[in-house]
Parts: sequence; structure tokens; C-alpha cells
Amino acid sequence: MSELITPGGSDDSPSEEPKLIIDSDWKAEAQAEKEKLARQEAEAKPAAGPDALPEPDFRTVVSMLATQALMYLGAFPDESGRAVVAPEYARMHIDLLGVLQEKTKGNLDKEEQEELDQVLHELRQRFVQILGAAQAQQQAQQQPAPPTNE
Repeated sequence: MSELITPGGSDDSPSEEPKLIIDSDWKAEAQAEKEKLARQEAEAKPAAGPDALPEPDFRTVVSMLATQALMYLGAFPDESGRAVVAPEYARMHIDLLGVLQEKTKGNLDKEEQEELDQVLHELRQRFVQILGAAQAQQQAQQQPAPPTNE
């Protein structure tokens, strides 16, 4: 069904301006085309597999920095199976998350802010624990062994 619309308001009056004919089914056709394009786009995207990269978003940035900090706090063993503890590198990644927290203050949604706050709190706690344990171990190694009375 088509409707004739004239700029002057009357269908009978001659007008120098062009007449616009609107097909009432155009919305249905446009919606069908939109759905068809969406299906084609979904088919064109590769399926997410184990090697698929995460979406580049705020959560991914936080996750990458937190993973690096955890790695240097000994959470993940290296190829030989030993834990890598490098407090200076762990601190740098934790501090980078702190910079991110400061620079994004007021610009994050509630969920993102809570996640960043929680990750930073947990990493800072773990850093203090690991650093304390490493210092205690270092002090124990520097102290001479007590004499044995045998």
C-alpha cells in the first residue's frame, strides 16, 4: 500500500515541488535486510576457540596487568617449574594498575570500578605477604647456624 504525500498538504493541488511516495512495507523490508546483514556478519566472524584473543576492553587491560603482577609474585611457574619472584617487576605492574585507577576515577561504571579496586587490594596484600616471606627467608639465611652441643 502506497501513500502519496505532497508538501502543500493537498493531494489535488498542483505543486512545483516533487511528490514523495512512501511504501508502507518499507519498514518491514528494512528490518528484513538488517536481520539478513546481521546473520551474514555473525557467520563471517570466526568462532571463539582456545586460541582466540579476548575483546580489547577495560577488563582485559586490568586482567593483563594483574596477570603480569601475579607472575612476578610467583603465582605461575616458569618452563622449569620454578616460581619466579621478582618484587620490583610485580610492584611496577601493581603501580600501573594504581595509575589506571587514578586516571579513570569517575569514568568507570560501578562494576568496572569495583573490579579494579578488588584486584588492586588483593595484589597489594599478596605483594606484602610475598615480600615479607622473602625478607624473612633472606634473614634466616644470613644468620649463622646456632652451635650444636653434641
